[in-house]
Amino acid sequence: MVRVFETFGEYITIMYRAFSKPEKAAMYWRETFRQAKDIGIGSMPIIAIVATFIGAVSAVQFAYQFSSLNLVPMWWIGSVVRKAMILELAPTISALLLAGKVGSNIASELGTMRVTEQIDALEIMGVNTPAYLIGPKIAAAVFVVPMLVVIAVFLGIMGGWAAGVGGHFYTTAEYMRGVQDGFKSYDVFIMLVKSVLFGLILATVSCYKGFTVKGGAVEIGQSSTQAVVYSSIFVVIVNFVVAFLLL
Repeated sequence: MVRVFETFGEYITIMYRAFSKPEKAAMYWRETFRQAKDIGIGSMPIIAIVATFIGAVSAVQFAYQFSSLNLVPMWWIGSVVRKAMILELAPTISALLLAGKVGSNIASELGTMRVTEQIDALEIMGVNTPAYLIGPKIAAAVFVVPMLVVIAVFLGIMGGWAAGVGGHFYTTAEYMRGVQDGFKSYDVFIMLVKSVLFGLILATVSCYKGFTVKGGAVEIGQSSTQAVVYSSIFVVIVNFVVAFLLL
C-alpha cells in the first residue's frame, strides 16, 4: 500500500513538472506538432480499418437479430449503430488501440532515453526534462485523440452502411433515416469528454512508465508492457465512471 502512494506521489510530481512554464515556447510548439503528427497520422490506418469493420459487424449482427422480429423496422439499425459508435465503440476501442500502439511507443522511447542517460544529460544542461519530453506528448494526445475518435465514428457508420446495403438488409435511405433519427448532440459531448480523458490517460501513464524506468533492455520492455496494461485498465474504469455520471 505504501508503494502505491509513493508511485502516485511520484506520478503527480512528474506531471506537475511537465505542465510548468516552458523556457522556450517555440521549441515546445515544434515538439508538440511533431508528436501530434506521429500520433495522428501514424495511428490513422489501424483506427480506420478497425472502426470500419466494427461498424460493419455491428450492423450485420443487429440486422441478424432484427430480421427475426417482424415488428422491428430495419431502419432502426442505423440509429443503433450510430449511438453505439458515438457513445461506446469508437472512443473505447480507439483508446485501447492507441494504448497498444502509441502508449508502448512512448514508454519505449522515454525508457531508452533514460537508460542511455540522455535524460540525465538534458537535466545537467538545465533542461526541464518533464516539460520538454512529456508535456508535448500529453498536449498532442489530448488534441489528436478526439480527432481520431470522430474519424472512427464516421468510418464506423459508413462501414455499417456498406455492410447492410451490400448484404441487402436495408436500403441506403432506410439506414440514413436511422442514422438521423433521434440524434442528440449530448451524445457527441459525452464522446468528446471520454476522448479527452482517454488521451490524457494513455499519454500520462505511458510517459510516467517510460520516464521512471530503471535498468536496461529488459526493464524497458517491462515498462512498455505495463504502460499498455495500466492504460487499458484505467481507460475501461474511466469509461464506466463517465458513463455512470453523465448518462
